Amino acid sequence: MSAPLLGQMMDVPLTLSSLIAHAARHHGSAQIVSRRIEGDIHRYTYRECEARSKQLAQALIALGVAPGERVGTLAWNGYRHLEAYFGVTGFGAVCHTINPRLFPEQVAWIVNHADDRYVLFDITFAALVDTLAPQCPNVRGWIALCDESHLPAMRTQVLCYETLLAAQDGNYAWPELDERSASNLCYTSGTTGNPKGALYTHRSAVLHAYAGSLPDALGLSARDAILPVVPMFHVNAWGIPHAAPLTGTKLVLPGKDLDGKSLFELMEAEGVTVSAGVPTVWLGLLAYMRGAGVRFSTLDRTVVGGSACPPAMLRTFEDDYGVQVIHAWGMTEMSPLGTLSRLNWEQSKRPREAQQALLEKQGRVIFGVDMKIVGEGGQELPWDGVTFGDLHVRGPWVIDRYFRQESGSPLVEGWFPTGDVATIDPDGFLHITDRSKDVIKSGGEWISSIDLENIAVAHPAIAEAACIACAHPRWTERPLIVAVKKPGAAVTREELLAFFDGKVAKWWLPDDAVFVDDLPHTATGKLQKLKLREQFRSYVLPTALAVEGCPFDSTQDVAKHD
Repeated sequence: MSAPLLGQMMDVPLTLSSLIAHAARHHGSAQIVSRRIEGDIHRYTYRECEARSKQLAQALIALGVAPGERVGTLAWNGYRHLEAYFGVTGFGAVCHTINPRLFPEQVAWIVNHADDRYVLFDITFAALVDTLAPQCPNVRGWIALCDESHLPAMRTQVLCYETLLAAQDGNYAWPELDERSASNLCYTSGTTGNPKGALYTHRSAVLHAYAGSLPDALGLSARDAILPVVPMFHVNAWGIPHAAPLTGTKLVLPGKDLDGKSLFELMEAEGVTVSAGVPTVWLGLLAYMRGAGVRFSTLDRTVVGGSACPPAMLRTFEDDYGVQVIHAWGMTEMSPLGTLSRLNWEQSKRPREAQQALLEKQGRVIFGVDMKIVGEGGQELPWDGVTFGDLHVRGPWVIDRYFRQESGSPLVEGWFPTGDVATIDPDGFLHITDRSKDVIKSGGEWISSIDLENIAVAHPAIAEAACIACAHPRWTERPLIVAVKKPGAAVTREELLAFFDGKVAKWWLPDDAVFVDDLPHTATGKLQKLKLREQFRSYVLPTALAVEGCPFDSTQDVAKHD
């Protein structure tokens, strides 16, 4: 057999430094706008961003940071954090974004596990750094992202970011790196056990940026202005800081102020056309807009991910404010983009109700990702929109193992098991029905907690809701709704339960509903169902009282499996 005929193309490595170099050279005057921790608005260009990123690279090299070593960040979305994205990775070190919303003990564990050499931090986290420093003996230095005049009073001896940069001339050429060398490190935000590290490569990050910019993904262009509400410490802000310079998109960074009023005012002031964030942030924004009686003048579309977007929220954005919602799904192990709810030409010609049903799902994959659902025996299940299965994925920006767990790979026959339970319909649209640990198994059948939550929050009096499994002597598990009322709203348990009638199969109907002042969330804004299950571990459902030891009253069994 003869050798294959090789092509005769340039072998130019895909590196993150090439993204900021491209933006500086070809979109040099495009703006990066940041609401600073100091309280003012900072404004500069991609050309200036690359110059300062090179100064940061020089400063870190002068401090003795070597290629492959990790440099941590504890920072909000701002221009200095963006410089770290490129200044750290540009000379071959690894940018490790750390979630400051975690418990200090978790943050310390992550810093130590990553073996960070230096940690850059926004001054709002000065107290956190004072707590962390004694627990992280291998960190050589803590660098405050400010100038000398804003250095906070701290127990920890720190370096000043602006002073470090001022000592460098920026006369630095990005080295040519192996595109498969490590670029970024992100840790999962799991609620049980220690977080796991996902170590990305330059190649995977650039491919992810390309895919995220596609028309059927975020659809970014040099005519857009994007405001990522999703934090830069959470899975690289879904790749937006990489995709924006790739496309020359104006980048608007909101800093620490993520309340509805602050976000709306910044969006309006900067002509934002695209945004992205988790549902809890959009709840606050929509509540502010309703109360203030204001409307968007430029916002065209927003990506909602991190957890399922309630259909009621999607309809509010689109019907009340004319903003397209792109429902997205992904995970840290996927860099994170996997699917987005974008209709093709044929689907866009269907009746509005049919279109809406598709858009409420998590969408179809973008090129680079493949997916399947499998049964308990590992067999692939049909794409009929009905059959539940465990979701598996693969692709060039999906991990093949976790950082520092070289001995074992989580892959199953080359596929990554996501831990999600899902259906896939004949159109290829994914519908996440649960995390495998959250699924409610009643009488041997699965009930989607997410679907029940979406119905609950569609009630006009409900602000947020979670659905968890409660023990049941007859069905093993039954669903309980835990809901938060909107301020000033009134609804009874009976009224909320009646709201589910006719919307799901009778045996899916929740057995009970309780009201709480607020729901627990993870550091990334997801409902923390583990805490809820612990809180309601001893809760006795009314339907359970009629079983075992009491005369069984079928009229009480509102979830009879018929």
